[in-house]
Amino acid sequence: MQHIRTQRSHGPRLSLGGLACALLGLVCLVQATSAPAATLEKVRETGKLTLGYRVDARPLSYQDESGKPAGYSIALCEKIAEAVKTEVGLATLTVDWVPVSGEERFKAVQEGRVDLLCGTDDATLARRKEIGFSIPIYLAGMGAVVREDAPRGLKNVLEGRKRFILIWRATPAEILEKQTFSVVAGSRGEQWLTERLKTFQIDATVVPVESYDAGVQAVLDRKADAFFAERSILLDAVARNPSSGALDVLDRRFTYAPLAMALPRGDEDFRLLVDRTLSRLYGSTDFASIYGQWFGEPDEETRRFFQITALPE
Repeated sequence: MQHIRTQRSHGPRLSLGGLACALLGLVCLVQATSAPAATLEKVRETGKLTLGYRVDARPLSYQDESGKPAGYSIALCEKIAEAVKTEVGLATLTVDWVPVSGEERFKAVQEGRVDLLCGTDDATLARRKEIGFSIPIYLAGMGAVVREDAPRGLKNVLEGRKRFILIWRATPAEILEKQTFSVVAGSRGEQWLTERLKTFQIDATVVPVESYDAGVQAVLDRKADAFFAERSILLDAVARNPSSGALDVLDRRFTYAPLAMALPRGDEDFRLLVDRTLSRLYGSTDFASIYGQWFGEPDEETRRFFQITALPE
């Protein structure tokens, strides 16, 4: 049986013909130096696939107690690694797992330090100018957590309720004192929240935090009135907190954002392999168990999302 081994870095004048040849050579040189690295060829030569991952985005991607990568997107990347090994015809394949921070993750792909980012990123048009993406691997959305004893007015506003109880002809948003909202620094959620404050019509200050756990703790310590982040990560972070009973993850999903894996821009052969592997996996019995392990039994909306996402042969 084949195995994948895992490790846890005034000159002469030119004729018209000569000028044409020189220009053609220059074009070829530019194309050669700007062409993306062929990931599969590199793997075939080195026998190694380098996968980047976030250590703080449980249950999507994180580092477990033993220091090993774990999570939903990690499980998907392991399937991709198996497909890469088969594609390049290697008896063994070394898989290097490289932790990357939120600030450097895309740069790590661009610079070739990682071949694939097993992460939790939405493929925006702005990002696609610099980097490539796989087909979606998860339908995410921004959520919010507040304290269980948070003012009813705050919950009403955040949940988007249209019917308010009138108090002196004022809505709950108008009678709330100045609020403090938190979000992970450098995340897309930070920009989203800053823009969203206008629609909330709440006098609030945005205070960034370093991690998801820090955001949850800020709410518990009353340093923040609400913490905004990807909802599945919020649910997991709250469930692991000893004081989870004092917290309330709102039912509302503020955004819908399909997440994808980042890979080198323009490397179509590698992207095809990744997309084919994911498409086949989505239609298999293995996928239900992988998804269920991290998020529970998929509902009808989730099953439909992956049916639409999978590409036909």
